[in-house]
Amino acid sequence: MTEPAPSSVWTRPRPEPRRRAPGVDQYVAAALAVADAEGLAAVSMRRVAGDLGSGTATLYRYITNRDELVDLMIDAAQGEDPLPEPTGEWRADLGTVARALRTTLLRHPWLAGELTGRPSLGPNSLRRSEATLRAAVALTSDITLASQALGTVRAYVLGSVAAQQAVRHAEQRTGLSEEEWQRSVGPYITEVLAAGEHPMLARRIVEAEELDPDVEFAFGLDCVLDGLAARLAR
Repeated sequence: MTEPAPSSVWTRPRPEPRRRAPGVDQYVAAALAVADAEGLAAVSMRRVAGDLGSGTATLYRYITNRDELVDLMIDAAQGEDPLPEPTGEWRADLGTVARALRTTLLRHPWLAGELTGRPSLGPNSLRRSEATLRAAVALTSDITLASQALGTVRAYVLGSVAAQQAVRHAEQRTGLSEEEWQRSVGPYITEVLAAGEHPMLARRIVEAEELDPDVEFAFGLDCVLDGLAARLAR
């Protein structure tokens, strides 16, 4: 006898909340707030239910387990920055895709790690995937190449955001702002540079500008798009 396919949160009917009780959207919003403030590890069924003054058993009436809750959180986050209709100008459209993804990831620091595995299949995630592919096919009608181009843009965004978030994590771990940390290591760096063994590093520290993260991101994105244009033109 064939085993029935496992139920999915996306195919199962969503029960109506009882009078004055939280519904799925409220539980997901509460879980997002916890994850954004404390990290995804802090999200549990008990914690989310408790934050809404609800019993854990009530939450299980709507959401089967924590994995389903995380799936719903990912999809809710993916729906916060809807992409506009593609203009047909691939460079502008892929730039919009990249900036929207960056905005979402910076708002939800836990999300990047959840987007690098299996694709999310919720309605918001599917809409975003469709919109990004429509942007990429203006660059090439070959759907495989279009997918590769999107993967390249996505990888750049994930890496850029990870570097920016690493600064935040370091500040939280040490309790020092970036400026305070620089002052604390200043005497050591001065000794290192005075030894003269790292001339390029000395130039980087003394001469190079400290650019705003938005400026750094825009430069890197332009390099990625220039590379895609050159590659696919061949």
